[in-house]
This record gives sequence, C-alpha cells and structure tokens, in this order.
Amino acid sequence: MYVTAHNLREAYPAGVTGIIFDCDGVMFDTRECNVQYYNLILSRMGLEPMTKEQEDFVHVATVVQSLEYIVPRSRWNELPEARKAVNYVQEIMPHMRPEPGLFELLETLRSMNVRMAVYTNRTNTMELVLERWGISSFFFPVMTAQKVKGKPHPEGAFKILEAWGAKPSDVAFIGDSTADQRAAEAAGIPFWAFKNESLLAQRHVPDFWSVRRALIQWNGDTCSR
Repeated sequence: MYVTAHNLREAYPAGVTGIIFDCDGVMFDTRECNVQYYNLILSRMGLEPMTKEQEDFVHVATVVQSLEYIVPRSRWNELPEARKAVNYVQEIMPHMRPEPGLFELLETLRSMNVRMAVYTNRTNTMELVLERWGISSFFFPVMTAQKVKGKPHPEGAFKILEAWGAKPSDVAFIGDSTADQRAAEAAGIPFWAFKNESLLAQRHVPDFWSVRRALIQWNGDTCSR
C-alpha cells in the first residue's frame, strides 16, 4: 500500500505529527559514498577492495560493525590510523546524492508543522551531511549510533518520541532496510518502506514526490472542511 491522502486520513485521523528519516538510501543515495569510504580505508591498509557482499553489508550496518566485518581481526589495531587518513569532506561527501524531492518534501512538512528527525546508523558524520546540504534546521533530534544503540535496536526511536512528546501511532518512520523495519516495529511506529517492496511495512514509498503530493492533498482536504 502506497502513501495516499485517503489512507493518511484513515491512519492518522488527527494528522501526522512527525516523520523520522533514515539517512543512507533514503534521504541520500550514499551507496557510492560507502563503497568509496571503506575501500579507501582498506587501500590505506594495503587490503583488497570490498566484495559485493561486503558492500551490501556496510550499506546498512554501523561503522564499527562494518569495519569489523571487512577487516581481518588481526588488523583491527590499525583501524584508527587508517580512518584518520580518509578526508571525509573532500574524498567522500562529493559522492553523495540527495534523493529527488527531498528538499521540497522537507519544506512542505515544515509548512504543515510536521516535526522531522533523523535516526541513522552513522556515527560522527550525520551533522556534517546536514550542514553540507543546509538542512540542519529541519531536524530535531538527530539520533546516531554514536548517541544511542545502533538499529535495529529501537533506543533512538524512543528518544525521538520522548523529545517530541509524541505517541508512536502519530508518527511515521521512513527507512529502506530490515534494520529500519525492526527498529520501527520494536518502537510501535508505523513503518514506511522507501523503494524496497520486500520489507513489511504499513506503507511503501516509491519516491518523495508521491509523499509530498499526498500530504498536500490531505492537508487541503482537511483545511476545506
């Protein structure tokens, strides 16, 4: 089931009060960034680039989980130095691509007084990303794996609900992975699967334009009553 004005009215009779966004694969197409980042670390350690299986893993895992997965245990002591040798802003961020319709959706949500938050398995780079694209002011709070337990643990979702003073049923969590799905389920938050119809979700989101259209129509219908 996709997001429409009709099913928004049914699911959120009092309105959607907040939307939680995952970052990688949702707000931004970052697969190329992730591949570049981890392969640079491996290269600086004299190791071979990632396999396709490893690329898939690091796209949804935390940094610590990813590095432990792709680097032999006997070399873990070299990781801090190898990570320092990568300039994230200059070497990685240029490969990041915002999802079409993201900025327009954020403006629409703000105009409707819908809160926005980020819940990501990134650690110390999320704020850099938001600043780079000039969208820091849209999101509060920003939950990362440096601040709370990484997904699928729901700690970050509970922290967001607490900060908002919101009920789980009044918000939505947009994600693209099983980790997102499980975190949303554990927190009791309706899950909207982004470009991934294999996930179990209350709604499926093919793109941000469709969500924006549904919200505008739903809001127009509400205001005209």
